[in-house]
Amino acid sequence: MRAKFRYYIQQNLTNIFKEDGVDKQIATLITQVEVDRNDPAFSRPSKPIGSYCDKEATRHLSELGWPMIEVPGKGWQRLVASPLPRRILEQGLIRDLLVSGHVVVACGGGGVAVAPDAQGQLRGVPAIVDKDFSSALLATNLGAELFIISTAVDRVALNYGRPDQVWLDDIRSAEATQYLEEGHFGLGSMAPKIKAAINFIKSGGQRVIITSPNNIVKSEAGSAGTHIRP
Repeated sequence: MRAKFRYYIQQNLTNIFKEDGVDKQIATLITQVEVDRNDPAFSRPSKPIGSYCDKEATRHLSELGWPMIEVPGKGWQRLVASPLPRRILEQGLIRDLLVSGHVVVACGGGGVAVAPDAQGQLRGVPAIVDKDFSSALLATNLGAELFIISTAVDRVALNYGRPDQVWLDDIRSAEATQYLEEGHFGLGSMAPKIKAAINFIKSGGQRVIITSPNNIVKSEAGSAGTHIRP
């Protein structure tokens, strides 16, 4: 998540709290997420990032060892890995802020991927950590019972966009796993959210809700969204 979006979230929450008489402060953290340099994802970069390049710039960057991918009609972008998160470095600080009654915005965009070098010093690595996986890991380690994934659709669907589309309201994690294995969810869209939900439930979480921002309040009451339970 770009810094300006984190700023928008913090500013809007501040204004809403003021209007509603909520006496809370919001802390927005640049969050470091440790990954494994030996994660198989580094051998198959899959996430396009950065500005679009022309052919000449792409040739130069390829000579530097950057894998590139063409986006039809737009140009070329760099590809980086998407490794699994292993540890949220600021997790203790986040917990302390929550215990103190503050609201915390963290793991924006999945967090900043870091890994120890040969001397054990943490260094940034060219990677994009999936935001749903990072959020699920943080929620699990903080002992959250409810994990809400806010996205562009009101609910999860089987056969999305087809005539036989079926909305899912309340399912078990075993069903979610089955649907995932059957290929019902897009790899770059809903599949990571379902995987993150399953990981959270397997790690002791009690409920996951997947819904749009406008339906979060309704979903907590059970009248909207897709609910995934143990």
